[in-house]
Amino acid sequence: MKIKLGISPINWCNDDDTSLGGDISFKQCIEEMALAGYKGTEIGHKYPQNANDLNAALASNGLEIYSAWFSTYFTEPDKYQKTLSDFLDRMSFLRSLGARYINVCECGHSIQQTSHPVLGSHKPVFNEAEWHALIQGLHQIGRIAYDFNMHIVYHYHAGTGVFTEAEIDYLMQHTSPLLISLLLDTGHAAFADIDPVNLIKKYGNRIRYVHLKDIRQPILLATKQNAWNFMDAVRAGVFTVPGDGFIDFKAVFNTLKAHDYAGLYLVEAEQDPAKAIPLHYAKKAYAHINQLINE
Repeated sequence: MKIKLGISPINWCNDDDTSLGGDISFKQCIEEMALAGYKGTEIGHKYPQNANDLNAALASNGLEIYSAWFSTYFTEPDKYQKTLSDFLDRMSFLRSLGARYINVCECGHSIQQTSHPVLGSHKPVFNEAEWHALIQGLHQIGRIAYDFNMHIVYHYHAGTGVFTEAEIDYLMQHTSPLLISLLLDTGHAAFADIDPVNLIKKYGNRIRYVHLKDIRQPILLATKQNAWNFMDAVRAGVFTVPGDGFIDFKAVFNTLKAHDYAGLYLVEAEQDPAKAIPLHYAKKAYAHINQLINE
């Protein structure tokens, strides 16, 4: 099973709380990615915003850009047009870097960066009009991406309106497979009490991109019991790299293989780098993943 394995800069420098990894430079980040054996990455907040400078820095370390996160706000009417405009800018930048994927997540009404309990009752639940706006908006940007040979991969996420299995099901059932694919995030699936293997079995033909992250079960339980918000859970270490939590990644890889998955894999584990030394965990993940896929 041949895979193309990358790692996210969020393992070094967090985009939601920039104090996590604030002392780590872009140079250190990409050099350690390469040192750990990875060949690709996504865009982080410390990356150069000039495509030529970024491509040169990555090339010198044997890395390429796979994708980048993009927040949509289609469920908030006053942000609909700006979302479309910002998407065009983001897509243009990614194309100039040679990337073919855009990780899209609807962040309208999100509680991801609030003080609300991430697994509580404050999570947005879209009404019929909001679902309609989201689906219409995704199809608009999906069509644009398709015309430029790029792919929208939808990233369900804790604290947003597409997080539970029922919400993922609704989105998949009401969007075009030609225009909207699914990003399988193992960590956010487990965070929502979803077995990622079940998602693969249901949507294997829609999955074009995979985020590999693990969950520390004791901290997940503490997140529920203590009503922590999303970033409190992250700081406490709820996410980690494959092989350091409870997710059965052998089953994940076997099921993806059975569905002829041929996309990209990206290790993504939001952690506090002061507690979890990034290079150590990057190497640990690389060794564990390669062991599983070569067994």
